[in-house]
Amino acid sequence: HFDFRIAGSGLTKLRVFDAIGNEVEVLLNRQLQPGTYQAEWNAKAYPSGVYFYRLESGSFSETKKMVLIK
Repeated sequence: HFDFRIAGSGLTKLRVFDAIGNEVEVLLNRQLQPGTYQAEWNAKAYPSGVYFYRLESGSFSETKKMVLIK
């Protein structure tokens, strides 16, 4: 799961991409108020490998790398 904090209210998106940049899943795409949140990713349908997740909220954007090991 993903734990994250939003500093300001606004449209928030949390998306997962594969190693070559294809979007594989949208975990969150909605208006959120400031606070701490958690999102779940059921990765059972995806093979082991390198993935990236991007959190966007207002003018904030952050992309991080993760490794899925099954």
